[in-house]
Amino acid sequence: MSEFTQQLSLDTPAPEVAVMEPAEKAQEAFRFAMEQFGRNPDWITFFREVLGVGGIVRRMFPNPQELAVFEQGPMFAEIQQMLARLREKSKHPEDCDEPTRVITVRLPKSLHELLRHEAHERKTSMNQLCISKLLQLIDEKLVPTD
Repeated sequence: MSEFTQQLSLDTPAPEVAVMEPAEKAQEAFRFAMEQFGRNPDWITFFREVLGVGGIVRRMFPNPQELAVFEQGPMFAEIQQMLARLREKSKHPEDCDEPTRVITVRLPKSLHELLRHEAHERKTSMNQLCISKLLQLIDEKLVPTD
């Protein structure tokens, strides 16, 4: 871990982040993700440390516009691939120290049937399929506002 990354607070980005160029931020986030991936963590730990609310990506890109640009780039795509590879190895590690939460989602019967069908075709659970879908980027224009 670089000295710079070690100094980043989990709650607020360091003042140095504000003056860094987006490409430098991307490089630092990617380097950190590669380092974490090399430690072979469970996927939940990797997600939390890299992509979670307090993770390196959110700390490096507190500006929503810069974050959106980073999420469209090749480094973010590779981070997503790392996450997918870790998920392949451990569906839900029993030794993970992070508790799980349950949400209830209201959806039309036809969408539920489609998810069930897709999960069956992919030989996975609906839970695993939904987590996979939740981890994917979505175009902001496709999310209705209240």
